[in-house]
Parts: sequence; structure tokens; C-alpha cells
Amino acid sequence: MAERVTTKLKLSGFTAVIEPDRWTPGSFTLIVDGTPQSHVNLDDPGQLFFEYVQRIGHIIDQLRMPGEPITAVHLGAGALTLPRYVEATRPGSRQQVIELESDLVDFVREHLPLQRQASIRIRYGDAREVLGRLPAGLRGEADLVVVDVFSGARTPAHVTSLEFYTEAVALLKPDGVIAVNAADGPGLAFARSQAATLLSATGDVAILADSQILKGKRFGNVVLVASKTALPLDWMPRLLAGGPHPAKVVAGAELRNWIAGAPITLDATAIPSPPPLRSIFQVGTRGD
Repeated sequence: MAERVTTKLKLSGFTAVIEPDRWTPGSFTLIVDGTPQSHVNLDDPGQLFFEYVQRIGHIIDQLRMPGEPITAVHLGAGALTLPRYVEATRPGSRQQVIELESDLVDFVREHLPLQRQASIRIRYGDAREVLGRLPAGLRGEADLVVVDVFSGARTPAHVTSLEFYTEAVALLKPDGVIAVNAADGPGLAFARSQAATLLSATGDVAILADSQILKGKRFGNVVLVASKTALPLDWMPRLLAGGPHPAKVVAGAELRNWIAGAPITLDATAIPSPPPLRSIFQVGTRGD
């Protein structure tokens, strides 16, 4: 594919665009409702572009032995960047992807086809509703759950609550990991509340982000990683060294101080993530 292609999503009404990356041959960006959502290198699916996706990639690299297949559940498909990454770096992995917009997946698979050998099952529907319909044999068997659910530029409220995370965490093995992408701005009230909520649903939480984001200097993505058992702290130097820089990992007592006073989000109090200024993430769709 060499040209820009577009489609109108039936459910949300958003415009989805796939356009070539002019700087990296074989790479493409998926833009939904004017917001860049995913970046894929078809020639090298093991290459990750967006900063927060790189950080999740580093977490995946630390799971099990290098190259060992894992069982993964992805809530939110985008351009299937992380399922492609898992297949490229851990061939033979068993993966489930949940996505609300079936025509988005059709659009992506038509123009950015998956690796032929990939064992990736895609289930359509609301992430929270489909969680409850996953095979019983998957509960307690996932090495990794990724939560990266967006409607346009915002995370819907119903996938930010304690009730939601409790259900998602139930999929994990005792030492499995859940990774959550939270987008937030100065003050980080949403990210702090998400960390408090995830901590209540698990046993241990750490966060990874650009240092300037954690200082409240700008809007951006905070990656939360959690497990039902203690996270192995020997991950941390490797996660930092892997870039992108400047980076910081907050864990242990520092994490608890960071979230001090932040409320746990319940279904009854949940709200969507804050919207970014249009000038931060959004790009034009040229009238399509």
C-alpha cells in the first residue's frame, strides 16, 4: 500500500485513515477521528514507534524467557500493533483481541495484513461485555492483558472502574501482568485515580512515563503495569534503559506517595479520560 486510504466507521461515525509514514518505508499510521491511534511497520513488526507503545513493548520483553510464547489478551485493537509485536518477538503466542468497531479491524486487515502465521483471535463487541464472554479456560491463564481502549481521543468511563479492572485481572496467571494506557494532562488526576484503582484490584502497581509528563508539564500517556503478585523490581533498570528518554519508573513507596489521596474509581463515579487539546494529538483528515 503506497497511498492514503480512508473509511467512515459505522458505529461511531468517526473517519479512519491509514497513511504511509513518509520517513520509514513500509510503515503506516492509523488515524481515527483526527487522532493518531497506531503506527505499524509491516516490514518489521518488532519496531514500535509511539512512546507509550514502546514502554508496553519493554514490559512484554520482560515476560517469561526471551522469545517464549505467551498468552495475551488485548482490549482495543487499533492497527493491531502490539499483537503483531508479540507474534514477531514471541512466535507461537496465543492472542485474543477485543474491538468494538468491526469495520475498523476489517479496514486495518485489508490494508495492513497480519503475519500469516499469527495465532490471533479477534472478538467483536464492547471490551467490558466481551470480557464476560471469554472462554472459561482463559481465566487465570493470561500472561498479559493490555488495556488500550479509546473512543476517539478519550478512554470511555466504563473501562476505568474497579469493577472493570477486577474482571480484567481475573484473566491473569498469578504472576501475569496487566498494562494500561492512560492519557492525562497537567495535575494527572485521572492517571493517579487509575493507579489507585488498579492497585486496589491487584497486588502491586508501577507506572512508566516521560519525566515531563509525570511532573505535570504536558499532556501525554502514562503506562500503568500491575500484577496480583509483587512486580519484579529487577525489571526497572531495563525498562528505563530501553528508552524512550527521558523516562521514569515509579514503584513501591514512591508510587503510593504519588497516588496519595487519589480516589478509587467505581462504576458509580467513573468518567472518561480528559480530552487533549486538539493541537496536541489531532491531525487533519483533509475533509474526508
